[in-house]
Amino acid sequence: MELSVELSFYPLQDQYKKPILAFIERLKQELSIEVIPNRMSTQLFGEYDQVMSALSRLMKNSFEQYGTAVFVAKFINSDRRPKG
Repeated sequence: MELSVELSFYPLQDQYKKPILAFIERLKQELSIEVIPNRMSTQLFGEYDQVMSALSRLMKNSFEQYGTAVFVAKFINSDRRPKG
């Protein structure tokens, strides 16, 4: 099953940009997931199990590395990649 995710990451610290950019870079290293960042969120596309496994692992890593943070996500069980 294909999955599309819109994800926002809010580290609860004054220097919030570095953790966000590092998280996006780690997502981009997941070869089985297409990652499209923008100014408000990051979109992820791929096979359900691969996307969810990567999110679980990388979110846990972010909590351990940066402390308290908020992740907000929307999940759609289809491929909603922009066409064109």
